[in-house]
Amino acid sequence: MAGFRALARQVRDPDRDPSQRRQALRKCLERFAPYGHRATWQHLCRNAGFHPDDREPDPALLVAALEELEEARAVWLAYESEVAARRKREKREGIRQPTALDEWHRRTWGGRSLLRCDPAQPPTPRLAEVLRRMISVMDMREIPPQRRGLRLDQGVRTEIRTDGTGRREARKQHRQSGGPRLGFGSPLPSQG
Repeated sequence: MAGFRALARQVRDPDRDPSQRRQALRKCLERFAPYGHRATWQHLCRNAGFHPDDREPDPALLVAALEELEEARAVWLAYESEVAARRKREKREGIRQPTALDEWHRRTWGGRSLLRCDPAQPPTPRLAEVLRRMISVMDMREIPPQRRGLRLDQGVRTEIRTDGTGRREARKQHRQSGGPRLGFGSPLPSQG
């Protein structure tokens, strides 16, 4: 299975048939499609100037669509590296659990379906501009320092609060179902 950069080289390869180059561009969308596969394809086709159903579009138009996709992917990869650096810093500071800010990133990891939209009406600005706006909105979200995260894990609610120093103080877990967890409340057969 080829990666995004290998597929991009196939789109640019002048020795390939235009239909093969088109197919390579479609496969690039399996690796990175901010609006979802179909909506991103519609957007790229419209902005590059060829019909989505055209089986052998002009190779120059395919390269133009690829360049827009690569520009947006560069924006997204820069954001992902910033998130990774921040999480590494937080872990060094003792903040082991991801914060609520990381929930959006976790759900959109890899850059697929970041902004779901109707394939017939994708946003008109360039993909990179839309991603920059979306990332800046997500980065501006403020979360009160005393309530940095709330996790829901299979029936156990865990609140994570911080004291004034930024260290986390774990709260008691609240079981939402009665009875011992995993049946460990009863003695083991060897203890019988």
